[in-house]
Parts: sequence; C-alpha cells; structure tokens
Amino acid sequence: MLIGAHVSPAGGPAKAVERGTEAGCTAIQIFNQNPRAWKPSVYSDEQIAAYHETLDASPVDALLIHAVYLLNCASEDPEIRAKTLTSLIASLRAGAALGAAGVVLHPGSAKTGEVGPAIERAGAVIREALAESEDCPLHLENTAGAGGTLGRSFEELAGLFDAAGGDPRLGMCLDSCHLYASGFDIRTSDGLTKVLDDCVALVGVERLGSLHLNDSQGKLGSNVDRHALLGEGEIGEDGCAVFLSEPRFRDLPVIMETPKSEEQPDQIKRCLELRERGLAARA
Repeated sequence: MLIGAHVSPAGGPAKAVERGTEAGCTAIQIFNQNPRAWKPSVYSDEQIAAYHETLDASPVDALLIHAVYLLNCASEDPEIRAKTLTSLIASLRAGAALGAAGVVLHPGSAKTGEVGPAIERAGAVIREALAESEDCPLHLENTAGAGGTLGRSFEELAGLFDAAGGDPRLGMCLDSCHLYASGFDIRTSDGLTKVLDDCVALVGVERLGSLHLNDSQGKLGSNVDRHALLGEGEIGEDGCAVFLSEPRFRDLPVIMETPKSEEQPDQIKRCLELRERGLAARA
C-alpha cells in the first residue's frame, strides 16, 4: 500500500514531490489548478521534466490529481458545463503528462433536480472528457450524500460508469469518511468486507483505483462531509486500522486529506502504525 497526503503544488509539480518526500509519503495528491478559480494550469515541458526527474529520485511511487471542487458534471447551466469540461480535460491531460495514477473527481450534483437525469448529464461530460484525453485514468469519488450530490451509493456510481460509456479508464476513489457518512459501517473487518462485496458486485473489482483515508466528524449515516484526524473521529483508530489492512486495498494509493503540512509527518507515521495494527489483527 502506498500511503501519503494531499500536498501543495506551489512552484510546480516537482515541489509537490519534494514536500511529499519530506513528510514521508510514498503517494501524493495535488490540485492541478487553483481550487478557487476556473482557469486550468498547463505545465511547461520544463516543469514536466523536472517533475519526472525529482520523482525518479524520490520514494514517491504514485501521484493523484484531484479535480477542483468547482466542477459539476451534472450541471444544467451551459456555462458551468463548459467550464467543467474544459477543466476536467486539462486535469486528465496533466495526469497523462505526469504519469498520474488517476484524476479524482467528485461526479457532480443534481442540486434540487432528479438524480437519474443528473447521472445522464454527468456521464455525457465524463465521456466527452475521456474522448478528448489519453491514458490517464479517471477515478469517481464516492460522496457523503449531502444534498443532491451524485455517487452516494454504489448503484449511483455504477449508473455513472454506464452513462459515461463504461470506459476502462474509469475507476473509483473510495473515501472512508464519505462511506461512513453515507451509512456504510466500515469500522470492523466484517462490515468493510460486506461493503466491498456489494461494491464489487455492482461495479467490479477492476474499478477500485485509489483511496482517501479520512476519519469522520459526522456520525454514521449523517451525510455530513467533515473530515477528522485519524482516530479522532467516529470511525476511530480501530476502524482506520481495518480500512488500511483490507486485502483488496493492498496495492492502491491511499491519501489523507486532513492534515496541515506541519501535521503530515506525524499522521503518515500514525497511518503506518495503524496499518500494522490492522494486519496483526487479521493474522
């Protein structure tokens, strides 16, 4: 398992690798553009070359790019749809240039409208973005279920994959906090096994692409998307250990999104300790 955190790409993607290395990461996640602005970033040939050179000399083995939260693939607003598509294509192209393990995307929101048509609209945007890019996988992230967000259930994720044409580049990023907030009790090995069995039955084991490990401030089924430090939320240390030691997650990158930069080394260390605790409990 490759363990890491979301890091800043300020100064270019090579700097993100350096920050991840300093924190003890073997995987990192970045935004490829300002998360509060629509304008996509395009990395220069020099930045891409510097990134690969720095990556090759580092312990970091996987990069995830998180598409910014402004995107809504299900929007009925033509301007938002166009901006979303442009940004998503840029993220996928950046991922291809950097050799990313995937671009992580919140699929979108139906707002106050019907979910079925929203899934079809989101699928159409995703399908178009994949057609305008090459190589880089796209991981749809499960959501906590607040409002009209899409991807709160495996049925919705399966519907999104179908609406997007079932492209083999499509995968999932499973977020522990979002699973718990959506009502999936993943705190025990039996509970997580059942959840994953249901997931695999609906979307296929080949769709498991990446993970977010975040404890949850909200209670089970609360639909509250509020992350907590490992062991300091409702999932708890034992639940985080179960998640980290799940056999089907063994080869995936797992990213923590909670820690501030100064907290990251301690959180990475704690993550490794919890994984060992979980593996020992399963032995």
